[in-house]
Amino acid sequence: MTGLIIHLFIRDHKNTADPEVRRSYGRVSSWTGIVCNIVLFCAKLVIGILARSIAIMADAVNNISDAGSSVITLIGFKMSAKPADKEHPYGHARIEYISGFIVSLVVFLLGLQLIRSSVDKIINPVPIQFSWAATAVLALSIAAKLWLGLFYRKMGRRINSTALEAASADSVNDMASTGAVLAATVFAGLTGIQVDGYMGIAVALFIIISGIGLIRKTLDPLLGEAPDEALVKKIEDKLKSYEGVTGFHDLVIHNYGPDRCFATVHAEVPADSNIVEIHHIIDDIEKDFSTEMDIQMVIHVDPVVTGDERLDRVKGDVEGILKDIDPGLSMHDFRAVFGKSHTKLIFEVTVPPSCKVDNDELIRRIRRAIRRCNPQYNSVITIDRNYVSSTHEDPGFRKDGSPR
Repeated sequence: MTGLIIHLFIRDHKNTADPEVRRSYGRVSSWTGIVCNIVLFCAKLVIGILARSIAIMADAVNNISDAGSSVITLIGFKMSAKPADKEHPYGHARIEYISGFIVSLVVFLLGLQLIRSSVDKIINPVPIQFSWAATAVLALSIAAKLWLGLFYRKMGRRINSTALEAASADSVNDMASTGAVLAATVFAGLTGIQVDGYMGIAVALFIIISGIGLIRKTLDPLLGEAPDEALVKKIEDKLKSYEGVTGFHDLVIHNYGPDRCFATVHAEVPADSNIVEIHHIIDDIEKDFSTEMDIQMVIHVDPVVTGDERLDRVKGDVEGILKDIDPGLSMHDFRAVFGKSHTKLIFEVTVPPSCKVDNDELIRRIRRAIRRCNPQYNSVITIDRNYVSSTHEDPGFRKDGSPR
């Protein structure tokens, strides 16, 4: 069924990298949810009134709120497609994250409302009028929500949409909610014991917990979550593949919405390289990232002195000191000024997120260790905090790909 909908309503559906195709997925998903939930709302409302079941009527209200959530998602996809303007030079794609957050918040608030209705039902119980029609409608509703949840999940994964992932999780919650209502209805019909309100509380707690999880998940990209490790590895592997680049560091990745990725990195090149040739290489790398990975990459060039045995020996000493202090530490932009009485070492240290030591304290530890190694070493240290989880220990590498 999902495949048929995709083929009928989404042109060029395999080209999900195309923003227009992506918006088509969002529109089709939203309208499918709107239609399904309105039909379920009407059916459940009629059955709930006839059976005098607060749980069935609450489930009906939940469906109409789901239709409203689909409208929010539809609006989110439409607004996120707006082009960049003076006030928003990176575009409006993050609106999709906001719409996903709103849907998650609605799920949470509905859970709270359902607890209130269920407590009222326990205090003022009204016997449920059992009917096979109500049972059939609820069973069909569970089947419909199961399909809708799988539909949202498949569509969301195709276009990497947190909004559709939230809608999928909400549909699974609805399936559990309706299942509990169905169980309470059948139990009351067989035994005469009213557990409608208690079932409502159990379902409400499940929805609230799920809503909290969804809120956290949809807020993460808005707050600035760490980039996906697979993406980091792909970027690093691509940087390694270029002749003329001997290492890199300070990789920073910014996300301004689905498929709206910007990145910066410092690329190390031999200091004796031809500057014009290096400029061409860097231009090619930036263009390749744009066309092949849809990443707007900006590269800063750092010249590195190579082939100096004395400099390499001192550098090796410092690298060993850093590994002793914390295996996650790495170094770049290393320079040394050799004098008669002392040697001045100038370098930057990249610190992983896992290191909780204060910058000033870390600098003191490194300096003490360097002086113990050689009292003639005086060091000027700059601390860089790493914003990605690198897939290798040291951002620098030899031409064979091994760590330096």
